[in-house]
Amino acid sequence: MSPVIPLLLVLGLATVGWLVARARARIFRRARPGGRLDSRPQYHAWFVALCAGLPAGLFALAWSAFSPGLVVMRVLQAPAAAALPAEGILRDAILAEAGALATRHATGAFHPLARTLVPAFEQAIAHYAQVGLAVTLLLGFATGTWAFLRLRPDFRARTQVERMIMAALLLASLAAILTTFGIFASLLAETWRFFRFVPPGDFLFGNHWSPDPMADVGPVATDSYGALPLFWGTFAIGVVIAMLVAIPLGLMSAIHLTQYASPALRRWVKPMLEMLAGVPTVVYGYFAALTVAPAVRRLGEALGLANPSSESALAAGLVMGIMIIPFVSSMADDAIAAVPAEMRDGSLALGATRFETIHRVLIPAALPGIVAGIMLAISRAIGETMIVVMAAGATARLTANPFESMTTVTFQIVAMLTGEGSFDHPATLSAFALGMVLFLVTLALNFVALRVVLRFRQAYD
Repeated sequence: MSPVIPLLLVLGLATVGWLVARARARIFRRARPGGRLDSRPQYHAWFVALCAGLPAGLFALAWSAFSPGLVVMRVLQAPAAAALPAEGILRDAILAEAGALATRHATGAFHPLARTLVPAFEQAIAHYAQVGLAVTLLLGFATGTWAFLRLRPDFRARTQVERMIMAALLLASLAAILTTFGIFASLLAETWRFFRFVPPGDFLFGNHWSPDPMADVGPVATDSYGALPLFWGTFAIGVVIAMLVAIPLGLMSAIHLTQYASPALRRWVKPMLEMLAGVPTVVYGYFAALTVAPAVRRLGEALGLANPSSESALAAGLVMGIMIIPFVSSMADDAIAAVPAEMRDGSLALGATRFETIHRVLIPAALPGIVAGIMLAISRAIGETMIVVMAAGATARLTANPFESMTTVTFQIVAMLTGEGSFDHPATLSAFALGMVLFLVTLALNFVALRVVLRFRQAYD
C-alpha cells in the first residue's frame, strides 16, 4: 500500500470534519437570538478539521518511518529467515534485496535467498499497512468526534485554532533547532570514535595528511592524519583569496548602486549582479578549470615560476570570490540603503563631500549589515567543494605560494565518505572530525558577527 493513501484518507477526514462543523455552527447561529456566535462558523470548521487531521496525519508520518523496522522484525521471525547469515553486511544486503522485490522496486536479486523471503516481506508489509491504516482512521475519527462534540454557541473556536497554529509554528521552529543539535550530536559521537585512533593534537597540529581508507585497521599511523594543511588550504582559498576579491568588489558595487547609480541603472544592474548567486557551482568549477586556471598558469610562467601547476589555490580562490560577490553586495546594499537619510543630509549640509559622507557616516552606520554579509560570504566560501575539486586539486600542501595546488576540508570530507572504506575505519571517521572542526569554525564566525553587529548597533541607535 502506498504511504500516500493514509494521508489522503486523513485529508478526507479533515474535509468532512470541516464541512460538518461549519454546518453545525450555522445551525447554532440560526437558532440563537440575534444570530451572533462567539466565533465565526469558519473557525468552528477549522477547529474540527485540525483536530481530525493533525493527530492522524502525524501518526501516519511516524508510522511510515517506523513500520519498515517492524516489517524486518516480522520477516526475521519467518521460517525462511533461518537460512540468513547471523549478522553483517551480507545479511543486510539480502534483506534489502528481498524488500525491494516485495515492493516492486526491483525485478531481480543478486542473492538467491532474497527471493525466498519475498512472500514473508509481502505478508508483513500488508499486515502493518492495514494496522497503520486502521489506527490512522480510528485516531482521526476519535479526535474529530471529540472536537465536534465540544462545539457550542459560546465556544471560543477562534482562540483554539490560533493556539493550534501557534503550537505548529513553535514545532516548526523547534525542528530547526533540534536538527542542529542532532547534527552536532552525530558529529560529536563519530569524532570521539576517531580520536580513539588518532590523538587530537596529532590531528589538529600535524602537517602531513595521507590517510588510506583501504588499509587494514591495525596500528594507525597517526602522522598521516595531520589536518593542518587542510585547514590552511581552506583558509587560504576560502578566506584570504576569495575575500580579497569579494569584499572590495561587493562593497564598491553596493556603494555605487546606492549612492552614484541612476535608478534605471540600479534597476538593471542589481538583479544581474544577484544572478551570480543562482549559478550552479559546477559551472563556476568549469569556468575555473578551463578559463581561469590556464590564465593563472600563464601568469606564473610570466613571473618566472618553474613549472606552475594547472591546478592552483589562486584560480580556485578567484572564482570563489566572484561567486560570493552577491552575498557581500546585496547585504551591503540593503544596509547602506537603510541608513536614515537625515544622517547623510546632515553630513552634506555640514560641508562634507559625498566621499567623506560615505566613508565617515554611511559605512560606519551600515557596518552591522556589511559585516553580516561578509560573514555569510565566508561561511559560504569555506563550505564550497566543487570549485576546489575542479580547480585547486587534491594535494594537501602547507605552502604560502598561491600558484601551487592545495585542497580544503570539504574536499577531503567528500573524498573520505565516497570511497569504499568501512565506516569503522579511521580514514572514514576522519571526515566527521573535519566536519566538526568546520562546524565549530562556522559557529565561531557567527558569534563574532553577532558581537560586531550588536556593538555597532548600540553605537548608532
